[in-house]
Amino acid sequence: MRPPTVWWDLLIDSADVMGLSDAAGWCRWGWWESIHGIVRAELRLLSPAEGGRQTPIPGKGILRPLWDIGRRTTAGDPDLLVARIWVESALALPPAATGSVRLGPLSPALWRHLQPGMTITMHEGRPTVGTATIIETSNVR
Repeated sequence: MRPPTVWWDLLIDSADVMGLSDAAGWCRWGWWESIHGIVRAELRLLSPAEGGRQTPIPGKGILRPLWDIGRRTTAGDPDLLVARIWVESALALPPAATGSVRLGPLSPALWRHLQPGMTITMHEGRPTVGTATIIETSNVR
């Protein structure tokens, strides 16, 4: 179970007072997960030769790519949704690399159906730039 938001508020305030911006950023992410739930995945980025990214994914929740999580539009096309990425245990995820990430969906309720073992695809525009296998979901609301 995630700590309550008031706990994260205290950590955020403390990190801000001490000038620890990276720690404060992580605490803000934790605060968000306490409200909306956790989605973790193992992300494999395609190489630039395969049409993937040419630059690393920044690790601290800055990038907001599109994701195909299995939803379809009325026309039958993939209904791509936005989610931020926090790279775990690294400052960035280089092109063609694989690593654990946390996803922060902008519309968390639409992600409730995801279960460990499911595969989703990451897009920047229409082309696929990576695939992610869900490794954990909890309390997604």
